[in-house]
Amino acid sequence: MSWISQTLSSSIGRKLVMALTGLFLCTFLAVHMIGNLQLFKADHGLAFNEYAVLMTTNPLIKTVSYGLYFFILLHAFQGFALTLKNKKARPVAYAVSKGSANSSAASRNMALLGTVLLVFIAVHMGDFWAEYKFGHVPYTQFEQDLKTGEVKATSLGADFVMHGKKQEYLTNDNQTRVVIVKDLYEEVEEEFKNIALVAFYLLAMAAVSFHLIHGFKSAFQTLGVNHPKYNGAIQTVGIVVFGVLIPLAFAAMPVYFFLKG
Repeated sequence: MSWISQTLSSSIGRKLVMALTGLFLCTFLAVHMIGNLQLFKADHGLAFNEYAVLMTTNPLIKTVSYGLYFFILLHAFQGFALTLKNKKARPVAYAVSKGSANSSAASRNMALLGTVLLVFIAVHMGDFWAEYKFGHVPYTQFEQDLKTGEVKATSLGADFVMHGKKQEYLTNDNQTRVVIVKDLYEEVEEEFKNIALVAFYLLAMAAVSFHLIHGFKSAFQTLGVNHPKYNGAIQTVGIVVFGVLIPLAFAAMPVYFFLKG
């Protein structure tokens, strides 16, 4: 097994791990963004709350989530290890440095961007994941008219107690679907009334953008996918999808709730 540890501790091995974990995290980010778009539905949070239940109770998704946490830490550790190794290899800075001549600002500041993202993930997990799992998130009863799709929401108060995160049934006339669920949507609404938190999320999404614009293309190059036939498409996806669309979608969420409430 020594050859595995030697390979993973080498510069090439660390870059390979960075590439693979980075692409996995890109995939998760895209899926998570699609799920979070449920926040914009005009249903008082029903769709988003059902999405939250699925993400925290489905055995397969929970297993993938544990892998996600591990890969985030591994990606961060390998990134910092590479940065330190590069600094040790050149302890004395060049007298004249023109980094912009052969590298982008994002590539020269990946460690800084990664640090901002680590702090963001910790804050995000504390505000929502930990609160949803261990805190006191209230329950709400949703009544959905199965003919019109109209949804009514009634808060059940702080004293309501229920086993599990969701109950669902149809009324006797089978015309109304009733869902009682932990209301993470309400938690999101409350959190994003804080202008400081909204500003921090916007800063973090800017860091995500710059981090992914460089990291997405770099990951494919590390894996050997570096050919004029594919480079243009890879760079376009990296910039348009991961550098612009996904960060903008995430940034729109706190702005939407701040302006809404």
